[in-house]
Amino acid sequence: MSEKMLEVTGLTKRFGSFTAVNNLSFTVNRGEVFGFLGPNGAGKSTSMRMITNFIPATSGEVRVDGISGAENDLLMKKKIGYLPESTPLYNDMSVEEYLRFVGELRGLKGAVLKRQMNEMIDVCSLTKMVKRPIGHLSKGYKQRVGLAQAMIHEPELLILDEPISGLDPNQIIEIRELIREMGKKKTVIYSSHILPEVAATCDRILIINNGELVTIGTPDEVTRQFTGKTTFLMKIVGDHSQMKTGFENLAEVISVQIVPEDSAVHVKIECNADESFGEILFDTVVARGWKLRELTHYVTTLEDVFTQLTGSKE
Repeated sequence: MSEKMLEVTGLTKRFGSFTAVNNLSFTVNRGEVFGFLGPNGAGKSTSMRMITNFIPATSGEVRVDGISGAENDLLMKKKIGYLPESTPLYNDMSVEEYLRFVGELRGLKGAVLKRQMNEMIDVCSLTKMVKRPIGHLSKGYKQRVGLAQAMIHEPELLILDEPISGLDPNQIIEIRELIREMGKKKTVIYSSHILPEVAATCDRILIINNGELVTIGTPDEVTRQFTGKTTFLMKIVGDHSQMKTGFENLAEVISVQIVPEDSAVHVKIECNADESFGEILFDTVVARGWKLRELTHYVTTLEDVFTQLTGSKE
């Protein structure tokens, strides 16, 4: 049994003269929840379709649990559960009929099929919906049915492309908790535009832009890698004409921005120091006779990094 559940090497996809994915290489460890991020048009869905062998790669190799998709497509696909961005559902079927249909396509029969159907209905909280036509379900329940079809054959690798897209806040919470539960038992690749969700859910993340990998690591590693400087936000009551010079004279300060308002002055300070530099800022305010209302160490977010790396904020 390989510790690397997924190995992607030099994956490339061209459509005529357009290169959608260019020389993409990464690995996903067994048992990880792995975030796959990028702006619209970055190549996320194309990459996932190649990983699942839904579309062929122009070049490169994909191995799932050591099995090459080029050498043994059917065996590799048995290890994968796939929820594409547009969930493939038959609206005229009931939930029960659809899960039976998908299970049979996956080669399940008799008692095994019945057991797996019951487990998916329970895990995805579909008990009250089993007899309803899929077309009558809310989008949140349709996503649950999509997750059930992706898992019914007990895959070791689960690939979810925008599983919470278009859901309301309550539905997002429900699907997030379901993904977390699945992550305890399976390896999960999870694509989403909602970056705080990814940061809270995933063990590691990958960001691609224009079809190329730009960074990979834990959310904290990726954030620290691109922080570079420490930022403090302050709100001060006092003579703002002296503040800019007063702070700029401090060692380690890179820049000072002053925005006077009616009752206080907003100050943004960037410096080559760690979080403890806030004590020096506090002492400076006291020494100058100003009144400090707020002092905040601004923490770089995954959204900040995403914007810096891709040139867009989604």
